[in-house]
Amino acid sequence: MPGPLAISLFCVLAYLAGSIPFGLIIAKGLCGVDPRREGSRNVGATNVARLCGLPYGLLALAGDALKGFLPVWLALGRMESQWASLVGLAALLGHLFPIFLRFKGGKAVATTVGVFLALYWPAMLISGALCLLGIALSGYVSLGSLLLAAALPVCLGFLGRPELLPLSLAVLILIFSKHRENIKRLLDGQEKSFLKNRQKK
Repeated sequence: MPGPLAISLFCVLAYLAGSIPFGLIIAKGLCGVDPRREGSRNVGATNVARLCGLPYGLLALAGDALKGFLPVWLALGRMESQWASLVGLAALLGHLFPIFLRFKGGKAVATTVGVFLALYWPAMLISGALCLLGIALSGYVSLGSLLLAAALPVCLGFLGRPELLPLSLAVLILIFSKHRENIKRLLDGQEKSFLKNRQKK
């Protein structure tokens, strides 16, 4: 087991990295748009893509994933995965409650992708494939995100990585909590769909 000081230091640095608002930086810096004031008023990649275009959304997605991947990848060089998962949680909390944005952040889906790509990529690939399939069939990014969060603990259980289950269950709770309004709109048939937007064009 690594020392408490080392774990604490990694977690603090991961939280600060997770707090970097790539979506806001990209949208304001490259498009002149503040995603906190337009669209869904979320600083995540989906809102950036809607407001600025898909390339900018993908750039924000990459940045948000990297800030989850890099701290965990570095931590795995010094500690076992169950301790590195705490570092991943810190990065996720940084994105959800960023100190640089008065603790009002995004929904942590892209950062979750980065964290689990570092921790155990096979589970992330399976969950990510289900996420993309859900989006492709329904047009709802929120539905794909919920599928990803729900699939992660199931995949980890089947693939024999029980030490990562606590983090995956925390992710499940956090992502579903952050998607409360999306879930309500999905149930009411009022959620925005990329497929409908394409058909209108």
